[in-house]
Amino acid sequence: MEKRLMPSMMALQCFEAVARHMSFTRAAEELHMTQSAISKQIAQLEGLLRNPLFLRVRRRLQLTPAGALYQSEVRAILNKVDMSSRAILTYGSETQVLTIGTQPTFGARWLIPRLQRFMAAHPDIQVKVRSETRPFDLMQAKIDISFFFGHGTLPGAQCRELFEADVVPVCAPGFLRGDKIASLGELGQQTLIQCASRPEAWHDYFSHQQFQSDRSYHGPRFDTFYMCVRAAEGGCGIALTPRLLAEEELQAGKLIIPWDYVQPSGGAYFVAYSEHSAEVPKIKQFVTWVEDEAGAAGRPTGPAAAVHEKTD
Repeated sequence: MEKRLMPSMMALQCFEAVARHMSFTRAAEELHMTQSAISKQIAQLEGLLRNPLFLRVRRRLQLTPAGALYQSEVRAILNKVDMSSRAILTYGSETQVLTIGTQPTFGARWLIPRLQRFMAAHPDIQVKVRSETRPFDLMQAKIDISFFFGHGTLPGAQCRELFEADVVPVCAPGFLRGDKIASLGELGQQTLIQCASRPEAWHDYFSHQQFQSDRSYHGPRFDTFYMCVRAAEGGCGIALTPRLLAEEELQAGKLIIPWDYVQPSGGAYFVAYSEHSAEVPKIKQFVTWVEDEAGAAGRPTGPAAAVHEKTD
């Protein structure tokens, strides 16, 4: 294996400080070093990289093109080391980390408002939540728990059904005259907000009612259901969303349901974890808590296999 080109951490800190202040003097003061020591570190770094990093122009310090490029890389490296080190400082010897993957809207609307109860009950478990619009691969993403919407089977994982998610159209009060749609034909002529993670949503909604619209795929498009809900609230059109993801705005009167047909859920929300981690205490504790939360919300829970579909 070829030897890595590995500058010392001290050299990187010196370079970053000088580049940030554009001053050897101020960098030396910040790092509690002498100017000559700073200069020596920079010279050694330039020798290792075989490129000058600074120029003196009219007695003022400037970054070379190579130096400017290196500055952004070094800053990111030092920030990462700092964050990782500070994270370790916060962990006691008994602390465990539970990494959770979720789609953005489900995480923001369902999971996070409830998460404090789990954290209070399990102070020894450090929660780390990641979100992606695309479904997570448990192994490749290096996560312990994944939430997703779907049906079927998920290879290599145990999946437990939480609840279904019926779909409704929503819009801002006053967006329509009388706040109600008179017919599917009228609904099909409205501005239909599209969710990029479920491009077939409006087509399926109309098909369930034996209606064909040539505008099912037309309308402003947003990446997540959260953005679609906010767009509807802002008067951009009518959004189609699982009701539970817009319940907050519906209860507050910020959104209304302009057409009363509720489309049955084409799947369910699941919590999944790798088969080999089924007996890990932190996994079992979190899954039990999630199922209790889903049950407390008046929705059915139970074991089931699942395969994720694109959703938010």
